[in-house]
Order: sequence, then structure tokens, then C-alpha cells
Amino acid sequence: MGEKTSKDQRKRNLYTTKAPEDDESHQMISSLFMGPHAENYEYFKRNIITILEATRDARLNYFPDDGPFISEEVQASATFNKHTDKIGNAVKKAAQLLSRHSVPWWSPRYAAHMCMDMSMPALLGYFMTMLYNPNNVSIEASPLTMIAEIEAGQQLCEMFGFNLDSKAKDAPVGWGHITCGGTVANLESICENCSGPNVQARNLKFYPLALHNGIKDFGPLSFIGSTFVIETCNGSKKLFKDLSKWELLNLKVPTVLEIPERLAIEYGISSTFLQETMQKYGIQSVGLGPLERQFNIDKPIQYMLSSTRHYSWPKGGAIAGIGSENVVGIAPDIEARLDLHELDKQLQASLEKEQAVYAVVSMVGSTEEGAVDPLRGVLDLRKKYQARGLSFVVHADAAWGGYFASMIPRDFRPGDPKNAEPPKQTGKGDGFVPDASLRVDTQEDVYAMRYADSITVDPHKAGYIPYPAGGLCYRDGRMRYLITFTTPYISGTGTLESIGIFGVEGSKPGASAMSTWLANRCIGTGPEGYGALLAEVCFTISRLSAHWAAMSTKSSSFICVPLNLLPSERKAMEDPNTTEESYAEALEKEKQKIRDRILKKSNQEIIDEDADRPTEDKAMVLLRALGSDLNINVFALNFRHSDGTLNDDVEEANYLNRRVVESLSVDSPEDEPTKIPFYLTSTEFDHGMYGVCAQHFKKRLGLAKDELSLFVLRNVLMTPFPTEGNFIDTMVNIFQEVVEREVEVCRKRNETKENHHSFIMQDGPDKIYLVNRSMFYLASRRRQLIASANLDEKSLSTYRDAKKDNPEETYFLSTAQKEDISATMLSDGAFDAVITSKSGKTIAQNVKVKSFTALKDRPLNSKYRDDAYPTGHMPFYLYGTPENIHIDHMLLRAPNIQLSAANITLDVFPPISPTTLKAGCILFADEVPESAMQPFLPTSQLVGGRGPTSAGNFFFQKGRKFKVSVFEDRYAVGAGGPGLGDVDYGRRLGVGEMVLGKDGGDVWVDSESVNRDPFKKPSQSAKWREEFAKIGKELE
Repeated sequence: MGEKTSKDQRKRNLYTTKAPEDDESHQMISSLFMGPHAENYEYFKRNIITILEATRDARLNYFPDDGPFISEEVQASATFNKHTDKIGNAVKKAAQLLSRHSVPWWSPRYAAHMCMDMSMPALLGYFMTMLYNPNNVSIEASPLTMIAEIEAGQQLCEMFGFNLDSKAKDAPVGWGHITCGGTVANLESICENCSGPNVQARNLKFYPLALHNGIKDFGPLSFIGSTFVIETCNGSKKLFKDLSKWELLNLKVPTVLEIPERLAIEYGISSTFLQETMQKYGIQSVGLGPLERQFNIDKPIQYMLSSTRHYSWPKGGAIAGIGSENVVGIAPDIEARLDLHELDKQLQASLEKEQAVYAVVSMVGSTEEGAVDPLRGVLDLRKKYQARGLSFVVHADAAWGGYFASMIPRDFRPGDPKNAEPPKQTGKGDGFVPDASLRVDTQEDVYAMRYADSITVDPHKAGYIPYPAGGLCYRDGRMRYLITFTTPYISGTGTLESIGIFGVEGSKPGASAMSTWLANRCIGTGPEGYGALLAEVCFTISRLSAHWAAMSTKSSSFICVPLNLLPSERKAMEDPNTTEESYAEALEKEKQKIRDRILKKSNQEIIDEDADRPTEDKAMVLLRALGSDLNINVFALNFRHSDGTLNDDVEEANYLNRRVVESLSVDSPEDEPTKIPFYLTSTEFDHGMYGVCAQHFKKRLGLAKDELSLFVLRNVLMTPFPTEGNFIDTMVNIFQEVVEREVEVCRKRNETKENHHSFIMQDGPDKIYLVNRSMFYLASRRRQLIASANLDEKSLSTYRDAKKDNPEETYFLSTAQKEDISATMLSDGAFDAVITSKSGKTIAQNVKVKSFTALKDRPLNSKYRDDAYPTGHMPFYLYGTPENIHIDHMLLRAPNIQLSAANITLDVFPPISPTTLKAGCILFADEVPESAMQPFLPTSQLVGGRGPTSAGNFFFQKGRKFKVSVFEDRYAVGAGGPGLGDVDYGRRLGVGEMVLGKDGGDVWVDSESVNRDPFKKPSQSAKWREEFAKIGKELE
């Protein structure tokens, strides 16, 4: 593009006609980023040059008389220039690869992960500091960036509402520091609040127990035993030495943190003496096990948080030694927030069992759904249970949502009616981007973070700062001493020398601290800075939420349903008189309102038309009621069949959502990021973690109730740039085109049509048995069918002659033309076929099949499958005649393996009657633990490759002997599951042994075609190493 076009683009883009007027907030925000089309490149370049020149001057000005160490002669040498050219070529190649293969986070077209263009202050802060490579582990390695980390911690504490005035009497002094990310910050918070092999000193829960040992009997602190009084969590006062185990484990946070200072003030105990005492009795010396045994702590102390929690919590529990199983998941509500009722029940159970709780964690912006847990309710529950004798730390995991605290108005007061009013807008024009506020409930829970004991925050998320930059802040800065050997009342508020010892990290980049500090300083952590930026982001995500909510109509080939309820849905749930008809009518009416007042309007029109509406009827109020609590949308698709009926199969809805996201994401070097016009991502709602939330979401999607995970789409939007006019409409149109294309694939996959069918042939005295080659993922073959049939005499004779000549061979009977099994083959009982061998040789043509009758005809749709594989055995269908007994593995769950064996030797007592064999029954291979073997490797690796389960080692092959039990099949021929493998163990038909294969007894193994998806997009082999090799070639 030419220079003139570039200049024009700085004034407007494809979707707007002129620059916004008087929108100073957006003008400020526009100065923070390089821009989607590098509009601010020259400003960024100017600053980079300034940094490089300062770096040059620093080197020149440090003892300038030393002179140059790399001479001009060296620089002029052939070897020097050869290597600098190599480096230059490699850098150029690497830069080209990055530009070609990097996902364009910087573009408003990117709406997938929590990634966006980093702010210029953050990038510049990191770049300038990286050149000096300071290590913030000690003052010696990072004199300036250590200060930056202290001040960055104070900036974050101030944003959360923590007190920083050491003279204030009504609140402790907060403290924070930078970590490499939220995972480490969460781990550190665990270490502060519990004990484990990685904790080196006092900790909140076990500090009182260790101190108790130092006071009782003739311990070094026994002289204070008769006078040292402390307040229990329910407000009573007792001698510390008389506290019970339960009372020691449940002291309030401030009570524990005040102990060292009280001992110094009331008894003159020096920090050295106290430290020596605690080292003798503390966990670091005694160990966790001995302390637990001494105090008879026989129930593990637990963490509690929503089961939708970030993976760092169970990981942290494992690392800290409390065990991931003791990070207890609390069921979420239907919108993926922590369910307070469920938490209340869990805390009550802990109180009744006297099982202590380290902490309850409240998510302030879950990374999958953007949900803000009801933190105010968690804090209220702590007060309730403290009065009953149970106390715990409250930690806010605000890794994602922490910076949204900057949106809270400075004059915010919880419960104020004006909190429900949309923010006042400044600006107008075609490119005008309004500000949106957080929902009232969300505002109050974000505001309540100032009362949490500790907060995790990730500046490298909503702070628009480069990785790695996490953070951990304490409401009471004395908590940080629980992970060091430093005594708090001696060290005061922390010195430059001591800050490096706080936390679980050792070396860490000072560049992260400088980047965070500079970005916070330049942008501002209040409503006029990050608050303004995120307010525009919230408006933009709301506009996209409106599309997900109202996109599909009754005539659409699909439905699009957001996780978060629309206002009419919430109202319907609260009204006991709501009927399905009134619910549907109200929902459709609200969708139309969204279309009319939001989707069809420009930003300016929305604001102008709202001017004369009451607050509760404003479009801006409706906008913020849509989508999640912050700026993540979770939504899912389901498709309609050609006849207009809605698919009810969860697996098939998942398939549609997967195909859509595959079309709108990158997973291979062959994918060209610059050719993808719109980006989305996905997540999965595991039934065990999401429970009622997943089930309610399925119901709204029209899906069957089951325990399958639900695959959902997800978009995170961080861009503050234009939402005006056709921009979002264009993105949504792209999305709809992809969905409609993939719906057609789903219809082909799920609508039963005529197809070619293939059967494994098994012999009988007067008929043959046919085992359908099933496929889970194609409707026409999505059944486990075992049938008997008669062949014309010539074809039967030809088949038996071939089998006699080659008894090890497997033969297939295939339909001569496309057939519908239900509509024609089973209905008419006759069709034309051909017989082929496994090698592909045609044995007989023009085969006439008659009397085609089903013995077993079981549907394999996901709703008919079991939730788990059989344990301790492997089930088979057993059928045939006493002369020809056959088996076929029961396909109870996907993925699976087809295992069929003809003419087995069955030696059971009592013998199975001919009538039972004719109808078919169930055989268990008793010592084959299927659940431990699934999923199986590809067939080629099982029977033709190498390894413990391949070739001669594979368990299912001719000559193998098995202990078996035989049971009646209690279900009808065409019955659907789940539970088809359930048997009455009290009514075994026989017990004994089975041997695979005798005369003409071939064995069939197939773990590939049964699981094959005929519509799967061709996979492209990853070639990342080859791409990097191109850089290496430049250095050769």
C-alpha cells in the first residue's frame, strides 16, 4: 500500500468514515499501542532509538578512558564480517518466520485467547531493562528494578483498595510483589497459608501449634504461659496455652500475625530468641507429620474453591504437600460462578467433622468463562463460621480480573442505586467507542477484594504487559514473612535487601518489574487509565455478546446459545408460573429487542436513543446484562437436521463446535495466520467439574441429559479499537458462513442415508452370520448389528470352498449398491452383495442374500453409550449354534475396538443351550480388564507393529485361552443403552473357558475404522522444527 493510503488509514479504516469527536478517553487509549496497522510505529521506533542510544551512552560513559575493546581492525576483518552477516541473515529469517507464523493478537479480528497487543509503555519498559538483564533476587543484581518491583507492588495494592498508609490505625498496611505468573503467585499463597515440604518457616495454620509447643511444659516460652491471653475466632479470650487443637487451627489471620509484635511489646522477647524458638518447634525442623501426630490432626486440612478453578490450584496443592485431593472443588452455579449454597454445605460439614480449612478461594474472573465469584458472600460466610469456631483465609484469584478493579469509580459505595446507571459518555461521531461499566453485582464483588487477605493478579493478562508478569498482594504485608526466616517486627515494611527473599522464586527478570511499573505509571491504575481502557473493552465484548445472544432465529440452520442467561431467562427462572410457551415467547421478544436496539444500530445511535429512556430500559443497560461478568464470552452451537428438528446428541453438537473452531484458529505451520479472518477459541465443560452448569447449558441447547463433556466456543476480547458499523457485523458474518458450512457436514454425518455396508462373515450349518463393520461417527453405520442370513447356493458354496482353502482368512460380504439397513435390508430381508477377502480379492459376485434377520441391533449414538468402560472384564455377544459359536465385542463406549472371533471353542458348565445361542447372550472374558486397556492403539500397531501389545503379544488372537462367564442378554434385539452390559451375576448361564479359533475360526481386530471420522479434515504434519532449521541454515 502506498504512503497516501497509509496516511488515510490513520484517519479512518474500512468500517468508519471519520475520526471520533471529543472522545478524549479513546484518544488517550489510542496513544498506548502500536496499533492494529502499526499506526503508531514511528512513535514506538523513536522510543526504541532513545533506549538504544541510552544503552550506548551507558557503556561509553563507564570509565571512558578504558577505550575500545573491539578494535576497528577486528571489525574490518573477513571473519568478523562473515559472522555478523550470518547473524544478520538469521535474525532476518527468524523475524520473517515470526511475522508469518505468529497469531495477530494486535488485530481487532483476534477474539480468541486472553491475548492482545501489549501497550507501548510495557514493551518499552521490558526492552530497555532487558538490555541490562537485572536479576530481582537481590539488591546487588538489581538496584533500580528492585525499587520498581516495590513500587509496582504498591501500585497494585492501591488499585485493589489496600491501605498503604503506615500511620492508619483502622487497616493493616498492604504489600505486593511481582512473580513470573499467576501459577507461582497462587502457589506462594498456598505456602503462606498452609504447610508442606517446600515451606521453609512459619505459616499461618501451623505457627500457633509450633508456638504452643514452645510455651507448654518447660519450653523456652513457658514463662508467658500463665499470662499470654489471645482471642479465639469466635471472640472469646483464653490463655494461649489452654487453647484446644481446634482453636489453635482457627485463629483469625490478624490474630496470628500480631503474635510476634505482641510478644515483643508485652514481654520484651527479642526477634532472635523467638526465631530460635520457632526453628526448634516449627515445621521446618519438626516436620509436618510429627506435628500432625502430636496434635492428633487426623483429617487433612483443605483448600476450597470452585471446581472450575485454574489448573494451578491442584498443582500448587501437590507441590506444597497438602495433596491435590485436598484442594476441594465446590460446584458452580448455572453461570459458572461459585455456588454459595454448596460452599455453605461444605463448610458446615467441615465444622461438624472438625476438619480445618486453610482458605477459601474466590475467582475474580475465571480464565475460561470470565466469571466473578460472589466474594462478598464468601466474606460473609467467613464471619458466620468464625462465630461458630471455624476460620480460614480468603484469597481472591484475580489473575484475570484484577485490573478490572481500575474500573471501580472513585466515589463508589456498595448498595448505591446510582451504581446501576450507565457511565456518562464523552464523545460523538462515527468512530466513537462508548464506555461500559461492570454489572452492579460484579462491581461490588470486585470492590470487595479490598477485604480479601491476599490477591493473585497477572499484569501480563488484562494489564497488557509482556510475559512473565504475575503478582501477589497481601492486605496485611506481614503475611509475606511466613515464607522467610525474617522476623516481621524487626524488618518493618521491607527493605531493598530483603524483598528478594519473599516468595517461592529465586532468580527472576527485573525487566518484568520495570515493565509493570512503567505501564502502570504511564497508563494509570484508576478509572481514567486502565479503567477507561477496560471500559471500552467491556463495551466491545458486550456488542459481540449481543450477536451471540440474538444471532439465530427459528429459520436458522443452527442455534447459538450463550452460557450467561439473558435477562428474560433469569426472570423466567425466578417466576414459578413460567411455562415453556411463555418462556419461549419472552426469550424471542427479548432477542428481537436486541436486534432492533443494538445489532442494527451504530454506537452513536445507541447512545442517542438511550437519552430519553428510563435507566431500566436503556440499551446500554441491556448490553451489560449480556455476556459474562468481564470480557469473556462462552457460547455454544447446535444444529438443526434437514427436517428442522434440533439435534439432541451432545457428541454431535460437540463435533459442530470443534469444526467451527478448527476453521477459526491455528494449529500447524501450514496454517497461515494472516489468512484467517476471524479468531475464536474453545474450552470444554467437564461433567465432573461443571455439574449442574453443564447440564443446564445442554438443556438450553436442546441436548440430551448425559455425563458427556460439553465442547463450547469461547472468545476473549481485549481490543479497545473500533466496534463501529460493519466491523463486528463483518466478523459475525464470517462466523455464520463457517457455521452454516459445517452444519452441512454435520447433517451428512448424522442423517441416515443409503450407503455401502460391509459385514464380517462367520459360518453356520445352514446359514451364515454377518457382523456389521460399525462406525461411531457415521449415522448410516452407527449401530452394532449382528445378523443371520441365507445365501444362494452357488455363492455359499464358493465362500465355503475359499474358507476351506484358507481358513485363516477373513471374508467380507458387502452390499452391491448403496442400501439403507433399516429401510430396505432388514425390512425386505434381501439384497444383492459381493464377497471379498481381507486382501481385497473378489470371491463371489451377484450374491443373493435372503432372510437377513437381526440377532442384535444396538444403536451407538452417544446417548446410548455407557459413561465408563467395563472394569475387571471384557464383554462380548455370544451367538451361533453348538457347531459354530461366535463372539463379537460389545461396543459400550467410544472410542473402542471391534474384536470378532468365529468358531471359538467354548467349554462351560452347564453347556449353553442351542436356543440361547440362537437368540444370543453375553460372555465375559473374566480376566481381561477392558477399562485398563482402553483406548487401544491403531490396528497396525496392535497386530503388525512392535511393542508389548503388538503382533504375538496382543491378547486377542487365535489359540488364546480365556476364563469366561456366560449370562442372559436381558434386552431386546434393538434395545439402546446405556447399561447393555449389565448382567444378573446371580443367574450365570455357565462358567468355564474359551479358546479363540478352531477349524475355520478366524479372528478380526479393528481399532481404526470403527473410530474413523469420514469427515475429518486432513491433518497436516507439524513442521515447526523444519521451520526453525531454516534459521539454522543461515548460520552454516
